[in-house]
Amino acid sequence: MRIDLHAHSNVSDGTEKPADVMASAARAGLDVVALTDHDSTDGWAEATAAVQESGVALVPGMEVSCRTEEGISVHLLSYLHDPQHPGLLEEITKAKDARHTRAERMVTLLAEDYPLTWDDVIHHVAPGATLGRPHIADALVAAGVVEDRSEAFASILTSRSRYFIQHYAPDPTTAVELVRAAGGVPVFAHPVASSRGRIVGERVYQEMIDAGLAGLEIDHRDNPEEGREYLRRLAARHGLLVTGSSDYHGTGKPNLLGENLTAPEVLARIEELGTGTAVVRPGPALPTG
Repeated sequence: MRIDLHAHSNVSDGTEKPADVMASAARAGLDVVALTDHDSTDGWAEATAAVQESGVALVPGMEVSCRTEEGISVHLLSYLHDPQHPGLLEEITKAKDARHTRAERMVTLLAEDYPLTWDDVIHHVAPGATLGRPHIADALVAAGVVEDRSEAFASILTSRSRYFIQHYAPDPTTAVELVRAAGGVPVFAHPVASSRGRIVGERVYQEMIDAGLAGLEIDHRDNPEEGREYLRRLAARHGLLVTGSSDYHGTGKPNLLGENLTAPEVLARIEELGTGTAVVRPGPALPTG
């Protein structure tokens, strides 16, 4: 069974609609895919409606943007949580609103040096989508400033750039607690992806584990091999689940569906732990005629 537990649609910063992500998962030979848009579950309904036609099971999920007190970015995957849980919903709504304000301020700064307007950015944002730096990157690509998103993030949109502005995000320990309260299963996304910026130390891992962290996303292209070994030892020591995934964004990133996979027994454990919603599986084909 081929299981990929991290994919994005255009509800956040992917380039494909949720239904198209399901179709892409089928073409990639997946049996199960998780839709984990940033701070949003708005794609669940469309993806669910595409399960039968695609033949791919859907794990409803979300990627929660967090930040430690030291200012280190942490991404937390949440699987099978209740999308209407008031505490979690309040936090992600607050984070989404902050992303929008942050993007406006960044575009104002960028417009001082580049041919970029707010309308240029909005053109690349699907209705209701979680707005973020990838959409600014797409606008910069369209304006001919950079070749692709990767170049934009490596230069103009890096966290070390003068154009970068922080936005509100919950502490990762708080996020773990809220995901658990919502009946979800919290998994630390790409924990040692040092190429993305600073990574957390032992204290933050321990605090998240004490709060109810269920697993670590270890097999991910942005986790260097030596970091993966550290994570495997940590998972073994604390009885954490080990997942693998692509972090697919359509054409927004080079990541390919199915390039890293999660074991079936890990998905089974996630289903045992998750009580907020359920995996959506294709049923038997209906007779015709």
